[in-house]
Amino acid sequence: MAHTSDHYYVPHGSHWPIVASVGLTTGVVGAALAFNGANLMVLMVGLAIIAFMMFGWFSTVIKESLGGMYNEQVDRSFRQGMMWFIFSEVMFFAAFFGALFYARVLSVPWLLGVDTGAATHQLLWSGYNEAWPTNGPGDVGGQFETMGAWGIPALNTVLLLTSGVTVTLAHWALKARDQAKTVLWLAATVLLGATFLGFQAYEYIHAYSELNLTLGSGIYGSTFFMLTGFHGFHVTIGTVMLLVITLRAAKGHFTPDRHFAFEGVAWYWHFVDVVWLGLFIFVYVL
Repeated sequence: MAHTSDHYYVPHGSHWPIVASVGLTTGVVGAALAFNGANLMVLMVGLAIIAFMMFGWFSTVIKESLGGMYNEQVDRSFRQGMMWFIFSEVMFFAAFFGALFYARVLSVPWLLGVDTGAATHQLLWSGYNEAWPTNGPGDVGGQFETMGAWGIPALNTVLLLTSGVTVTLAHWALKARDQAKTVLWLAATVLLGATFLGFQAYEYIHAYSELNLTLGSGIYGSTFFMLTGFHGFHVTIGTVMLLVITLRAAKGHFTPDRHFAFEGVAWYWHFVDVVWLGLFIFVYVL
């Protein structure tokens, strides 16, 4: 490996931020169009641009790292950046958990006049009975069944918790300079993540085709799919990141003293695990 410069590395001008902005904008517009009945073409183009950007930008960073351009100060900058990124993700999911809390714990009782002293339901929704999950006035989303907690969701919980253990074992193996076990445990983590996604896809198909549970099934359906869907998206990104780290570990890119890329992905994966525990408890069980 090339020697590390004593000077803080300042990257050259890059086109990847512009590509990322175009991809994200196209993806968001495409998602909005898809939710309103349009085809998925715009969304797919946006996702393809994002995938292209991630591959290109991460390849550049990997080449710079292997070229010895990063010193300890750059390493600290990467760590601080990853910490702030995960904090932003915590706030992202907190907003959706907050929406679930507001709808379930506050809005539903308020419609009956609880804590307000007003018989709100008599004016807005006669015949309303406090219940969760609710389907909005007049069953706007049609009749549906709720998703049980002790089938696939419980199995997925076991899968993700196990994947947290395997990625930690891989980290320990890396620190012990055992490349074979590092790659083995990372590959196991990738397999567990992919299995989780497979079960979630099956769960979604079951919900739409057999339970009539959709994004349009009132506040329960919208909060269920927004929370689990965005979490599934994060698991997908995390699984791809783990796959890249597995390939890099197999090529010997990491040492016990210099492996932030590994640690950053592990932090992200543990965050995904913790979010799922919250989802399992507050969306599926309660």
